[in-house]
Amino acid sequence: MANILVLDDVLDAGNLIKRILERKGHKVIPFTEEEDAISHVENSGADLAILDIKLKKMSGVEVLEEMKKRSPELRVIMLTGYPTIETARESLRLGASEYCVKPIDKDELEDKVEKVLAT
Repeated sequence: MANILVLDDVLDAGNLIKRILERKGHKVIPFTEEEDAISHVENSGADLAILDIKLKKMSGVEVLEEMKKRSPELRVIMLTGYPTIETARESLRLGASEYCVKPIDKDELEDKVEKVLAT
């Protein structure tokens, strides 16, 4: 299955996504620090990154831009508890494949991950 990176400033949120997706056979590594997640993409790669929009030091959109510079083929799903048209539009413009709204719906997350990985 896929190697998936999750970046959320709340470790419990990353671990929840990890539990959901590992049941589907994916390898999931959660991160809470932007630099660590970007470094992981650069050094180890990933098939998919799931990025929260609200982070500690950078926005998820800024992290998306940095990750795409290092790994243009990386597929990305953005997460947010504060959806706006602007962030959705900017995320998609920078190369995100999908956009999920928190609280995370297990079935929606599984469906979107499956769809993005199939492309």
